[in-house]
Amino acid sequence: MTIDIYQPQFIHELGQRKNQEDTIYPQDGTATESSRLFIVCDGMGGHECGEVASDAVCRGLSELSVEGIVTDEQFIETLSHAYDVLDAADVNHEGKMGTTMTMLCLHRGGVLTAHIGDSRIYHLRPKTGEIRYRSVDHSLVHQLYELGEISYNDMATSNRKNIILKAMQPYQESRTPATLVHITDIRPGDYFYLCSDGMLEEMEDDELISILQAPSTDEQKMEELVRLTQENFDNHSAYLIHIKDVRHEPSDKGLLSDEEEARRSNKALNDTQKDKAWTVNPMDRTQPNASQQSARERGLTRLLHFLTSWRRGMK
Repeated sequence: MTIDIYQPQFIHELGQRKNQEDTIYPQDGTATESSRLFIVCDGMGGHECGEVASDAVCRGLSELSVEGIVTDEQFIETLSHAYDVLDAADVNHEGKMGTTMTMLCLHRGGVLTAHIGDSRIYHLRPKTGEIRYRSVDHSLVHQLYELGEISYNDMATSNRKNIILKAMQPYQESRTPATLVHITDIRPGDYFYLCSDGMLEEMEDDELISILQAPSTDEQKMEELVRLTQENFDNHSAYLIHIKDVRHEPSDKGLLSDEEEARRSNKALNDTQKDKAWTVNPMDRTQPNASQQSARERGLTRLLHFLTSWRRGMK
């Protein structure tokens, strides 16, 4: 398939911080309708550390070839290269910096998304009010929500909301893999939205849908997003990609059907990454049933979270 897009819109705001630790690719103002690869990274580790990590990962991932169909193997090889760039950037071998990562690639086979951490990726269909996909945050509060220990609304107010369970860090003994999702059900009018968690401090998903449904230009939509997030404390960065047209070719018959795409994506997330995709009906805020998990298992899980997670508040 061939995917055409409108001029991509971006946000790269300092927020109330003294330094900018987010990095986006393409860099500010350089994306065009021909751009096929978009990356948003939220660095952590403090001044002169977080921005180094996010920049290194963006530079490494930007070398992903977008010709033809982009495979998982191609991405994994490029991610390994990005880790090499990150290692080289940590010249003192301190290992104190890190970054989240979200990536969107438009290619011959559809859309490939990848993420590590709690920066987020959305696939939205304003015509029907659907959030077709929302990436699952690799965060402690989301794990606790999945276990039924806190409610959906508690995630936004928890004093542990800045603890993430996955990030890209230099010199990891075992490099953190990315969660990959393939999307082929793409239609004119759809939007893809990549954003750092700073964009989400005071915004709910229904607000995002409402903004995208408004009869306004993409530039005006982004201005509204900037207006609603200007008081947010953290750096906030985002890319908004509006699908203009999708043209299918006879050879597309070999691509996954919508049903097979959803089945394989969910299976990959559950079996490989132990995550769950928020697809089609992500607005369901019902708490999961954790009654079958023993108290011992929950205690071990909490201990594992405590030992393996680290606070993003250190940045």
